[in-house]
Amino acid sequence: MFPQRLDAPQAYDIAQAMMEGVNRHYQLFRAASQAAKNRFEQADWAGQQQVQRERIAFYDQRVQECVARLTETLAADRQPMAVWQQAKLYYIGLMVGHLQPELAETFFNSVTTKILHRTYFHNDFIFVRPVVSTEYLQAPDAPAFRAFYPATLDALVPTLHSIVAHFGLQTPFENLGRDVALLAARIRQRLQGLTLRANFQIQVLSSLFFRNKGAYLVGKIITGYTEVALAVPIVHASHGRGLVLHAALLDEEDLHGLFSFARAYFMVDMAVPSAYVEFLHSLMPRKPRGEIYSALGLAKQGKTLFYRDFLHHLQNSSDQFRIAPGIKGMVMLVFDLPSFPYVFKLIKHKFPAPKETTREEVKAKYWLVKQHDRVGRMADTMEYSMVAFPLDRFRADLVQELQAEAGPYVEISDRDGDGQQELIIEQLYIERRLLPLNVFLQECMDAGLDNAAPRAALERAVLEYGNAIKDLVAANIFPGDMLWKNFGVTRGGKVVFYDYDEIEYLSDCNFRAVPAPRNEQEEMSGEIWWRVGPKDVFPETFEPFLLAHPAVRDVFMRYHADLLTPAFWKGHQARIAQGHVHDVFPYARSRRLLPDVVHEGGMLNGLTTI
Repeated sequence: MFPQRLDAPQAYDIAQAMMEGVNRHYQLFRAASQAAKNRFEQADWAGQQQVQRERIAFYDQRVQECVARLTETLAADRQPMAVWQQAKLYYIGLMVGHLQPELAETFFNSVTTKILHRTYFHNDFIFVRPVVSTEYLQAPDAPAFRAFYPATLDALVPTLHSIVAHFGLQTPFENLGRDVALLAARIRQRLQGLTLRANFQIQVLSSLFFRNKGAYLVGKIITGYTEVALAVPIVHASHGRGLVLHAALLDEEDLHGLFSFARAYFMVDMAVPSAYVEFLHSLMPRKPRGEIYSALGLAKQGKTLFYRDFLHHLQNSSDQFRIAPGIKGMVMLVFDLPSFPYVFKLIKHKFPAPKETTREEVKAKYWLVKQHDRVGRMADTMEYSMVAFPLDRFRADLVQELQAEAGPYVEISDRDGDGQQELIIEQLYIERRLLPLNVFLQECMDAGLDNAAPRAALERAVLEYGNAIKDLVAANIFPGDMLWKNFGVTRGGKVVFYDYDEIEYLSDCNFRAVPAPRNEQEEMSGEIWWRVGPKDVFPETFEPFLLAHPAVRDVFMRYHADLLTPAFWKGHQARIAQGHVHDVFPYARSRRLLPDVVHEGGMLNGLTTI
């Protein structure tokens, strides 16, 4: 419906206020990202992590500021709907020439949906569909990438020197000549068998990607019709000896690990974020663009694209939402759509004993994970509010469970008055669907552990499970509930934690040994007879719950027996108290150019976490 034409200065003022809001947001977002380079050069790891956490809240803060301005000074919440339709048209005009139009559309939606009733959440009032193309969008004075032309493999070394110099890092390298020669050798090996064509070049994104203790050069190598991904981590050598090129990541799977949904967001200076997303999508065509936006710290834009993809999938599918397979949780109710690779989680209304948490505490745990370094071991979550689903896509048993377990937060409504009922959920968390680790292990056992393949898969999974816990420990996270069902297996075989209602900071826990019994009655007791504080953890007691199967126990005790001792956990508490930040590298040891030039912060019990 085209809006009635109005002489409505309020409409223009509303549009202008929103544009000023999104511009302020991206100015602050970009400033924080630009400053990451200096923090990396100064090895200010605590500062880097602090800003990474603070930046996550920037978007909601700017939305709240804009809503307050619109309602308090422009009475936007009391304007007729025709004014809002006109405001959208004015806003579209203001986006002409904008370098982040997709972010501007999403910001408009965020503000509008906090003021208008949800019956107006359609394309007449918000941007359900994008109206401004970002194709070939670029800043005139800040190209997204630069191309370098080595001409021959013999010219790789000077070309790589030029690429590194392009970023203008102020901290000197320990031995850049050595590092570049090693990197050139890896690239030659990767290009072996390919004919160098006239278009042989290396394209490199113009800004470095910063996360935790690393900076990442990201690009691709092109020859003929072949494109090879390229990412080079730059880290500080141990003992302050300068910077080093630490690894060569030269295939799509390496990039998927680097930009994983289970890792913290990057800080990267982008004049045109859509150009960076398109470049990265060319390196990882299987990764949804929404996940790439999220990896770059633009999580709200990632949520917008995800929701558009989800609506498109619903329109082109007919299967029904169901209760998610697996062991039901006590705190979260989980459902999925079999044809869609995500799960939907909401907090139950009541928690059965022995759970003693609250709804607000659970929400705080999920926010903690959002802000924390996830070190490749905690799945990212997207939080949505007032999500409407077509009711006829839900199985009857799922509707019954939703009403029984989360009734106050679920509504069935015909909001448009068209006879099509919707199921509306007040608050929802959405995560990538993973195969539960307990299901994976059972499948290995069912396949027969006398066979080499399932036995090897089981051993790898148990090894990965322990490494996942140790990576979380390195990041100051105690998972709380360590049962196999709370971990999942990714497509690449990595084990990731996804149940957050009992996590704690490691530094807040009190790890104790089980006291020796003082008499025969205590020794024979089947109940806990010693005093237990609210933060007390007894690692020895993990064993009966985790290691019932002999094959699982054998692998676990070979590699991770230290997890059953208080000494392991206390040792890491001491390191954290001393301010030590571990290196947990997002790539395999085999990718490293120089395996021994940095502290092995991720080296736990002889196993390198990656």
